[in-house]
Order: sequence, then structure tokens, then C-alpha cells
Amino acid sequence: IKIENKQFGHTRLAIIDLDEEANQPMIFDDILLVFNGEIYNHLKLRDQLEDEGHFIQWRGHSDTETLLACFSAWGIEKTLQATVGMFAIALWDKQKKQLTLARDRLGEKPLYWGWCGSTLLFGSELKALKAHPDFVSEIDRDALALLLQYNYIPAPYSIYKNIEKLPAGSYVQIQANDTRPTVEIKKYWDLKAVMQKGLDQPFQGDALEAANLLEQKLVQSISEQMLSDVPLGAFLSGGVDSSTVVALMQSQSTKPIKTFAIGFNEPGYNEAEFAKEVSRHLGTEHTELYVSAEDALSVIAKLPEVYCEPFADSSQIPTFLVMQMAKQHVTVALSGDAGDELFGGYNTYQIAAKVWKSVSRLPHPLRKIATQVLGKIPTPQKIQKLIYVLPAQNREEFYQLLVTHWKIPTNVVKDAQTGSTVFNMPNQWIKTDHFEQWMMAIDTSQYMVDDILVKVDRAAMANSLETRVPMLDHRVVEFAWQLPLDFKIKNGVGKSVLREVLYRHVPRELIERPKQGFSIPLGQWLRGPLREWAESQISEHRLVQEGYFYPHPIRKVWQEHLSGKYDHALRLWSILMFQAWLEEQ
Repeated sequence: IKIENKQFGHTRLAIIDLDEEANQPMIFDDILLVFNGEIYNHLKLRDQLEDEGHFIQWRGHSDTETLLACFSAWGIEKTLQATVGMFAIALWDKQKKQLTLARDRLGEKPLYWGWCGSTLLFGSELKALKAHPDFVSEIDRDALALLLQYNYIPAPYSIYKNIEKLPAGSYVQIQANDTRPTVEIKKYWDLKAVMQKGLDQPFQGDALEAANLLEQKLVQSISEQMLSDVPLGAFLSGGVDSSTVVALMQSQSTKPIKTFAIGFNEPGYNEAEFAKEVSRHLGTEHTELYVSAEDALSVIAKLPEVYCEPFADSSQIPTFLVMQMAKQHVTVALSGDAGDELFGGYNTYQIAAKVWKSVSRLPHPLRKIATQVLGKIPTPQKIQKLIYVLPAQNREEFYQLLVTHWKIPTNVVKDAQTGSTVFNMPNQWIKTDHFEQWMMAIDTSQYMVDDILVKVDRAAMANSLETRVPMLDHRVVEFAWQLPLDFKIKNGVGKSVLREVLYRHVPRELIERPKQGFSIPLGQWLRGPLREWAESQISEHRLVQEGYFYPHPIRKVWQEHLSGKYDHALRLWSILMFQAWLEEQ
């Protein structure tokens, strides 16, 4: 739709109200809306409008129409605060000649925006922006350095200069003559404030009361997220998070829930057998797919198109495959993501806290000397990592080094500066004595949003599948942050309170085993079936010709990896994914 030289376009994956009346862009009074996502409580919002005396002649039962009516009646901030959902929204007010862009509280849905010359561009994907004739595709080398550091590009950066990601829980309002310096990003929900409030006003009940209340909140969230006019299912890995979501879905359903898992034949990488046992116990309609190295390798060629900016979490490969399989049976799937960040599930939280406690007793100068000496000796992978983090001056720097792949990425990326992220912005940190809580807060605000949710959303959208994350209902997040640390990590085991909820539905012995990541044997593949492809991406000739990287450090790491003495797979993957993306562009 074109209005006063402003264009709004939308491609719809129909989930609620399949009728054409629900198509977008949609207009109501003087407001036009395009919106990606779902508002799970939209029927309650309609009731609320009517209770307040707003009598509306509804054309259909879509959440888009509900949003428009709410914006018209309540304005921007009140509407955003009333929603329960995931969304990226663009709203044009014809009277005020004002554009509002808004993103959901936890950043489940992406929203890119920025000026190219005097043209403001916005969209859910960079592909949409690139289609515009005014788009200028200059690569941001600072963002590229961040990719090498974390394997993803954290908000507000994007791979292109002048194009930003709108931060989660935020909105911007833009008038006709505005430029970037005149536009203020406003928060309607502040994650840091939510986390701090939870720590300062903790839950006062016992562990049983906490489990009861958590179950209530999860049941409410899952019940709302099961609303769909198309077939719906869930991912089931057999771990705590996905098993909890599936158990609570099945407890609310008269028919077997459709569940999906993928397995690998490589030892140590297969969780499908556990998922099958949980499915059998709960009585779900289970589909599993065992994938070969060839299946996984065939996905790599698609990745630069699926992820419209370079993205290097290698679990993107199994994620894409499970989405592809699920789409053959359903159009909506619920996932167990966010359980680790909210309930202390990652092993790193406990290990890092213990290691830092020991390491910090050694004087800092001594640790620096130890790093220099040990760094010259070939050592096992875990010892390599320890050598890497020894020089940290404080616990925050220790954790940053722990999650960093290229320690000084500006030594690898030409003409790059070190970008700011939550790690070097102390004003974004919560105040807590517990290192574990600090790590969980950092991961919830950066890693979860810019890695986990990006990985899942883009892989799903590429397969025309909608994924929903019930643990990211903001009421669940707010409650999780009120829970004391020992309700999460107890006797060296994470997710204590979540396990209590799960064991009401699934026997403990089906779940209790060492945690496995959703991963692939990438290191082996780079020395084997992927070796030729990788060599072509990072040949010295190509690196010199393109001019983004200094070839020497990359070639050195590649040779060390091929020797088998070191596993540099995760470092190499960030370079390889950028190179493959660049080739696609």
C-alpha cells in the first residue's frame, strides 16, 4: 500500500483467521498497520475494549485487527504494555504523519531499520531492505569483528552500516523530517529493571509453592500459545525444557500432541532416543528423523540465504533440519527455548563460578605469566580454554573471555574498532553478589536474543513455520527473576524448580542424565567432508582479494585445526559463515 510516497508491504504466513479480511497492510480509522508475529491474548483485549465502551464492528477474528483497534483507542505505549505476544510492528498514523516501529519485550521477532540517504527503510529481514533501490550495502567492519567474537552480531548492530536492529522491548516514533540523531529509542518494558526488581523483591514462599506458581504461569502461557487455526505441534529433545512444554501441552489436549525430534548416528550427538521415551510416556504423536552427515552438509549451501546477515552458531544446521521436518506436519510449533537462561541450566554457570573462585585467588601478574608459558604448549581443548581466560582482571571479563571465540577480533578484521555490547556497558548490569545470576542476566539480554532466538526464527521462517516460545511469556520471565538462586541451581544441578514441575508429569529417570547441547560434530567435518569447501572459502588468495581479513591469523588457525592437535571449529565457523554469506551477496 502506498500513502503519500510511503510504502508498506507484507507477506503473510496465515495462522489466526485464514480469511482474506485478515491480510495486511490493514487500515482502521486513520491508522495503517503491518505486523509480524502473534498476540496471544488478543481475544481478551477485544473484551477489554468492549468493557471500556469501545463498540467495534469487527470484520474478522485476526489479532491484527485487534491491535489496530487497541492502538486507536489506547495509543502506543498502553497497547504495547497490554499485549502478550511476539511481534515486530510498523504503524502509520495518517493524522499525526508519524511512523511507529515496535518490537516485542524479549526480541522474539526481528526488526531492522535505518536511513539510506533520505530514505527510511524498515523490515523483518535485511532482504526486504535490500530490495529497495536506495539501499546502500556497505559492510560494517565493527559488526564483523563482533561476529568473530560471539558468532552472532548483537543488537543494535547489523552487518550493514546505518542499518540497526531495534532493541527488544522498545519502540521508536519517526516524523517526516526526522533523521537518526533526532529519533529516540523508548522502552515500554525494561528487562534490566525486571531482573533487578525480581532480585530486590524475591519470592517469599518455599520450593513447593514456587513450583506450583511456576506451573500455573506456564500452563497459562502454553494455553494461550496453543491458539491456532492451523495444525500445531512441538519440538521434543527429551531434555528438561522441551519435555516440560510438551507435558503441559498434552495435559491440556484431548488429542495426542504432534512432537518432533532429530537424531544423529554419531556417538555423543544423539538425543532422539531420550525424546522417544518421553513421547511414549506422554502419549504424543511422535515423528523423528535421523540425519546423516550428508543431510546436514546439504543445509550449509542454504544458510547464507536463510540468515540474511552472517550468523555462526553451528546448531543452526540441526535447527533448520528439525524445522523442515516439522513443517511437513504442522504450521506452528512450540519450543522449550529460554529455560537455560531463566532457570540456570547451562553447565557454564556453575563451572565458571567455581573456576573463577579458584583462579581469582592467584595474583593477576602470576596468571598472566602462566598464560604466556602454557600458551606455547599444545594442550587438550579444556586446558586451552582455561589458558585463554586466566588473564581476566574480574569476573565480568572472565565470563566475556569464556564466551569469546576470537580474543582480539580487531587483529583479524581489517580497519575494525571494538564495538560496545552489554559486556562493556556496566550501566546495563544487574547488581548482585552471585556470579551465576550476573551470567544469566547477561545471556538473557544478549546471547538469547541475538543468537538463540535468531537461530530459531530464521530457520522456521525459511520453512514457512511459526515457532512460539512459552517460557518467554513476560509473566514467566518476571516470576523466574523473583526466584532465589537455590531454587534454580541446587546441589550442582540447574533448573531445580522447573524439574519439580516436570517430574509431576514425567518420571525423573527419563530425564536425569548429563546435559547435551543441540550440536553437530563440526570439528570432525571440517577435517573431513567439509575440508575442500572450507579451504575454498578461506584460501589466502581469496582473503587478500576481498580485503576484509588479515589472512595470516586465519590460515594459522586453519592449519592448527587440520593438524588435529587443536579444535578451532567454532572460531573457523564465524569466518566461514561470513565468507559464504559474502559469496551469496
